[in-house]
Amino acid sequence: MSSKNKDWWRGAVIYQIYPRSFQDSNGDGIGDLNGITARLPHVASLGVDAIWISPFFTSPMKDFGYDVSDYCDVDPMFGSLSDFDALVEMAHTLGLKVMIDLVLSHTSAQHPWFMESRASRSNPRADWYVWSDPQPDGTPPNNWLSIFGGPAWQWDARREQYYLHNFLVEQPDLNFHCPEVQDALLDVTRFWLDRGVDGFRLDTINFYIHDKQLRSNPALPPEKRNANIAPSVNPYNHQEHLYSKNQPENLEFLKRFRALLDEYPGTTCVGEVGDAQRGLEIMGEYTSGNDKAHMCYAFEFLAKDQLTAARVADVMGQVDRVASDGWACWAFSNHDVPRHVTRWDLTPAAQRAYATLILTLRGSACLYQGEELGLPEADVAFEDLQDPYGIEFWPEFKGRDGCRTPMVWEQSNQNGGFTTGHPWLPVSHEHLNRAVAVQEEEPGALLHHYRKAIHFRHAHPALIGGGHGGVSHTGEVVHFTRMGGGEEIFVAINLSPEPATIAMPTGDWHQIGQELGSAAPAPDGKLHLGPWQPALALKAG
Repeated sequence: MSSKNKDWWRGAVIYQIYPRSFQDSNGDGIGDLNGITARLPHVASLGVDAIWISPFFTSPMKDFGYDVSDYCDVDPMFGSLSDFDALVEMAHTLGLKVMIDLVLSHTSAQHPWFMESRASRSNPRADWYVWSDPQPDGTPPNNWLSIFGGPAWQWDARREQYYLHNFLVEQPDLNFHCPEVQDALLDVTRFWLDRGVDGFRLDTINFYIHDKQLRSNPALPPEKRNANIAPSVNPYNHQEHLYSKNQPENLEFLKRFRALLDEYPGTTCVGEVGDAQRGLEIMGEYTSGNDKAHMCYAFEFLAKDQLTAARVADVMGQVDRVASDGWACWAFSNHDVPRHVTRWDLTPAAQRAYATLILTLRGSACLYQGEELGLPEADVAFEDLQDPYGIEFWPEFKGRDGCRTPMVWEQSNQNGGFTTGHPWLPVSHEHLNRAVAVQEEEPGALLHHYRKAIHFRHAHPALIGGGHGGVSHTGEVVHFTRMGGGEEIFVAINLSPEPATIAMPTGDWHQIGQELGSAAPAPDGKLHLGPWQPALALKAG
């Protein structure tokens, strides 16, 4: 895709790299930037448009990089700024855009800003974080809860006040009501833009701003609860988060952020919206027009519940209703949820069907490292756990380590070619026979299907940036029409292990996508789909 296309992000396929687990270049058992650079030819061979690298900034690693202590440097475990520059140069040489994960809602408690802020109530950064006096009885200012368990407030003896942390105690929330905080974060953004990055994934974009009055959240009725954002064992799900996030003032900051990006043509951002009840609605608000986020990363397809044809149609219908002017970025797997092969118990044929689906839906798509190999969730023993979230809620919730185990490149050694040392998380032996080198030698392997599906998407303008005529389902077959770029494409995918029959839409349609296993219309004018089979057709004229 042309580097001159400033809207390259629309319909782009983005490959997420979790740097700790992609490739270790120095034998310390932890993946690093030079390791990523060495493996970029594999990523480029998939045909994706961009990479998104999870945080690699200086950090005490309480939450594995999502607790930043220096926004403008690389943690030594990952390398150096010059290593990052080399990575960007190599990516651009291979035709890949580079997006990095910006964690703006909170910092590490070891960030110099917080260390100054907590020192007194009168220092220059005293109000850079969310501080509040206790209630008369000494309890926290309100009932807000942390996603990682317990109250969202931590007492600090230096100031004799509480500070807000929506995540770990070691991750204090920045105070976006303070203009200097916004300015400082925009300066951080400019620092990376000047180093040549093409965009940002914005962590917890709807958590930036809190209710200035610190009003308590109301209870959420049990029938409205779901586990899309936090596991059901977490009482975080018992509140309607009216005041701890999703504040209207956030739109003004997003406009400032977008204005900065617009100074660098061709850059983009995708915001992660974490909300179990209003996620799609917020996505619509944050991506409407051309003055806020370009895209938002939605959780609907990251949920535990099976992704049925009816569910796909329902979600896409909701998007049409509440975010028709916006742009979604879809994902089935990432660094925070169990891998979808295990989550939905998918056979190899089902894995192909879902890969075809995500690459034909309206929106952009994120693929998580190892997804192209069909890696299942790794079973990590309690004694090997690193994730504080899993340690807190074990065994009902085992945390996020099972999707973060090292990438497998070859079968010939027990570490899958990831490291010559002792890996920070054990390599799953179940993964070794799915390694890149193994699948490269098998023409029918899932890896090749992903390449074909990505190529198919790029070959059709309607699939990249086109609209759709509404997503429907007939039984377990999801079907829709994509229109754009002078073409109209009909997509039907059987999301079940049973054969299915549906009618073709009226018109003169020609079978395409045979390399993806596409079915052709039968003489009776109907589509007879095998288990997990797609049908892809281009309208003549």
